[in-house]
Amino acid sequence: MDKTDRPPPALAGLLGTLRLPFLVLTPACVLLGVATAQWRSGSVDVVDALLALLGALAAHISVNAFNEYLDFRSGLDAQTQRTPFSGGSGVLPARPELAGQVLAAALLAFALSVAVGGYFLAQRGPALLPLGLLGLFIVAAYTPWITRRPLLYLIAPGLGFGPLMVMGTDFVLTGSYSLTAAVVSLVPFFLVNDLLLLNQFPDVEADRRVGRRHLPLLIGRPASGRVYVLLLLLAYASLLLGVASGVLPAMALIGLLTLLLAVPAARGVIRHADELERLIPCMAANVGINIATPLLIAIGLLLG
Repeated sequence: MDKTDRPPPALAGLLGTLRLPFLVLTPACVLLGVATAQWRSGSVDVVDALLALLGALAAHISVNAFNEYLDFRSGLDAQTQRTPFSGGSGVLPARPELAGQVLAAALLAFALSVAVGGYFLAQRGPALLPLGLLGLFIVAAYTPWITRRPLLYLIAPGLGFGPLMVMGTDFVLTGSYSLTAAVVSLVPFFLVNDLLLLNQFPDVEADRRVGRRHLPLLIGRPASGRVYVLLLLLAYASLLLGVASGVLPAMALIGLLTLLLAVPAARGVIRHADELERLIPCMAANVGINIATPLLIAIGLLLG
């Protein structure tokens, strides 16, 4: 590739702080909401579905950029043991002059998510407001406030990608809440909580120094590994319960295919909770589980 074709280092750095590869989780969860709306109503508005995706991506970008900026300002970035799945992008310690641009990107993305939410609020009415306000609160409060409250720290990620994203998408496409969306949203709720929980394992000492409080720090990695397995079981149990109760079609059970990743990941976390290098394959599998499971369930809903 010619040098002139490469993005300027500043632009590449700014894009790095947005953690673009991790944004794949957002379309997977939004698609799950689209699939529930399609399954129960028979059709969805494609433009509204794309707008819902835009708003969700903006919220995800915003929380990522706020996290990068605030972790840099607190000094956490200089202390973390970075892995491909945790510890931030590492851009701002190398390019501190980009800090103002990262904060601006966080605020711009936050404003875009507010604008999309305002549009749907005008279209669908005030019943959407509780989900929208809770979502904005999680985005704004996650790094400075939620990360210091262990229970909220554990469940906030799953709330954002599960009930808020899945049920919110379903609502804006249908105009009503549904038991189907509520039940199926529990799958990403438990899985995404697990995603962030496992990603905290390498950061215990660094997080302790800046005042964060999460399970691996408070109860240790081995006990947190058992919590990881419990949340994994609850995710698949939610899917089974939804199908057994008739809330979800039997085709949704294709989401169980990710047990092929989940079982070895669970074993690895239990066996190697304090061996961080040996946890890297488990963290990689965990990302795959989080993306593939909602995608497969969405396919099952669309086919069912």
